[in-house]
Formats: sequence, structure tokens, C-alpha cells
Amino acid sequence: MKPNDLLEASLRQLKKLIPRNLFRYLQPSYHYFLAWLGAVIYRFPSRQIKVLTVTGTKGKTSTTEILTAMLQTAGFKVASTSTLQFTLAGSTKPNLYKMSMPGRMFLQRFLRQAVKIGCDYAVLESASEGVKLFRHKFIRLNGLVFTNLSPEHLESHGSYENYLAAKLEYAKALAHSPKTDKIIVVNDDDQEATKFLALAPTARPLKFSLTDAEPYQIEQDHLTLTWRGETIKTPLVGRFNLYNLLAAATMAEAQGVTAETIKKTLTALPPIKGRLEKIVSGGPEQDFEVIVDYAHTVDSLAQAYEALGRRGLICVLGGTGGGRDRDKRSQMGAIADQRCKLIFITNEDPYDEDPEQIMNDVATGVRTKNYRLVADRRLAIRQAMEAAKTGDVVMITGKGTDPYIMGQDGKKTPWSDAVVAREEILKILTKRQNARTAGS
Repeated sequence: MKPNDLLEASLRQLKKLIPRNLFRYLQPSYHYFLAWLGAVIYRFPSRQIKVLTVTGTKGKTSTTEILTAMLQTAGFKVASTSTLQFTLAGSTKPNLYKMSMPGRMFLQRFLRQAVKIGCDYAVLESASEGVKLFRHKFIRLNGLVFTNLSPEHLESHGSYENYLAAKLEYAKALAHSPKTDKIIVVNDDDQEATKFLALAPTARPLKFSLTDAEPYQIEQDHLTLTWRGETIKTPLVGRFNLYNLLAAATMAEAQGVTAETIKKTLTALPPIKGRLEKIVSGGPEQDFEVIVDYAHTVDSLAQAYEALGRRGLICVLGGTGGGRDRDKRSQMGAIADQRCKLIFITNEDPYDEDPEQIMNDVATGVRTKNYRLVADRRLAIRQAMEAAKTGDVVMITGKGTDPYIMGQDGKKTPWSDAVVAREEILKILTKRQNARTAGS
């Protein structure tokens, strides 16, 4: 075992020896110490690479991935971390941690790897939970992108004000960074943008707004927009993705990426996994659509449904994770009630909470009788597809690319909405094809 790995293993064992009640008081100091120690062990790698970070409530992952793609297309060597995946100079591997900012010195180690292989940029998705654990400390920033802010993780932070304060720590980190030519990019259509700008006076301020893309068109299978005189058609869909690509384009342009390169990137941009991801079986002809999306907040769920228009929606809906954001469960049920002709309320990540109770909480928001409670997530997906008619859309939300279903006592059940959906599509289409063959 390498010395650094041995040290990290020793720290894990040390933590286990500390009584839980005592650790509660020591926790802030413990995590701050880990952040400092990681920076020391890996020799403060952020000093040797340009670091851009993306924060906000929604759109962090997509904006991170789009910005990474733009920089890569421009010829830069890029490392990036997101809820979706980790990228090192074009080599990617899935993020299996169920968090955008893994701990235990992960970010410092990742940045050192990026420096070692000669990356020009590191693009980091940054979350409010990371601030609570000091994972943003000792990382010198060159740029910050603020996407938007809405109430989320309130049970963890205690209030919206605390949640906002956690996000604003990234603006403070940018202000305190000794890097030169610092950039802060904010969503000018969001009411909290001015607070981010005020806390980063040493950074050059840049704003983006939907007006920057005018004239634009939001279609069911693409977006068309105007950027710096260029008309761009991209396979991304939804108003929220228009914001995401504007955020990425604004920061990319500030790094010297040309409008032509931005257009080239957006035109050929591959689908982002777990974000309005279309699932096909590769088997018999599929006459209904299946889409997997990470939407796990009220706003993101509404926007995902809106992006698909008013086609026949059959919705597989979780109820947010156990032990958190209980108030939004009925709201998510209500949103689905407005948009979906049939709803399958199912299990998501119950943790130590009763999954049946979570499902019932979601159901209180559904005023019609067009819903079913199906605790087995695979069975819910299967039944939704069995109910689909030609032209319908089966929308599976809540997990995106999450690799596990989290159960009681920390139990992890390996999972993939996309894989399960693909398997069930193939079974159903094969069954239908066999039935047609037998009847002919």
C-alpha cells in the first residue's frame, strides 16, 4: 500500500474509534484538518493548474460537462469532476460516490493527477454539502460559474439562508484566491446573482441571460439559439439547458474559446447521461420513448416535464431520499399529477425511512386517481412500459446515473435506471413481437 493510501486508511480507522457523540463536536475540525492535510500531502496542486468551479442548485453537472467539452474542443487538456463522472484528459470513469465532491482528500489527489499528466484546466462541480465538510478549502480558484438558486437541502442546512450562505462560500473562495485574471460568471436572471458578484470584487464579472441567446427556439428534440452572431442548433432540449449552455459558453469565451469552437461543440454535443437521456433497447422497433432524468427537486421535475411538451407522459416517480426534504414530496406528486396521464410512484433511496411512507407522502399531492404505488422500482418501470401506447413517453426520474439504491443501515443495492430500462424495453418489445408472430 502506498504511504498516502496507508495514511487515509489510518484516518478512517481513527474516525471509527471516536465515540459518535464526541465526533459530532469534533466534526468541523476533523474535516478542516482533512482538507488541509490533503493539500499538504498532494503539494497544493491547484497552484499549478487553472481551476474553474460550477455551483448552484440546478444545472451544475450539465454545465460542468458542457464547459469541459468546449475547452477540450478548443484543444485544452482538461480534468473535470461532476456528479456524473470524472474526466482526466479525455479518459472518463463513472462517479460511484453518489456525491459531486467526494471526501477523504479526493479532490486534492485528483488535482495532483491532473497536474501530473499536464492538464491545462480542472473544472469542478461544487455543492453546498462540500462547504459544510470544508472540501472547497485550499483549492485556489481561477473562475466560478453560478447557475441558479432555489430552496434545496433545507433539512441539511436548516434554512434557505444557510443554504445560500454555503453557496456564497465559493464566491468568497474566489475572492481570496491569489490567482490573477479571475472570472466570475453569474446568471443575471437569478435574484441571487448580485450577492455572488458582491463577494468576489477581485474577479472580473460576466453575466449571462436568456436574452443573450435571442432569437432562440425550444423544440422537443433540439434547441436553436444565436450566440455572438452564430446560429447554433444543438441536440440539448429544454429551457434549463439553454441556461446551462449559456453559462458554459460565457466562461469558455472568457478562457479564449472562440464562438466558432463553441458552435462546433454544441452542434456535436453527445447526450449527457442521466439528463433527459433517451433509452433504446437495440432490439425490435420501439414505438414509445423512454427517458431517464435525474430530476429530484420540484423545479427540476417541472422543467423536465415541460421540456417534453404535452405528449402522453407515463411517469415513474420516486419520492426523494429518506430523511430529507419531506415537504417537497407532495409537491412532486402534484407536479406529476399536472403533467402525467399515469403515475407509478416507487422506491428511490429510502435510507432508514419506511419506503411505503415516502411513497404515500408523494401520493398526497396527486388529486386524480391515475397513480399506482409500486415499491419495486424495476417492476414500476416494467409496468409503466407495459402501459405505454404508440407515441407515449415513459419518464423515469429521481436517480439519473445514481449507481445504488440506498437502504437501511447503509445498505447499497447496485442499480442503474438506464440499464434496467433497457432490459425491460427489450423484454416487452420481444414479447410483443412474439405475440404478433404467433397471431399471424
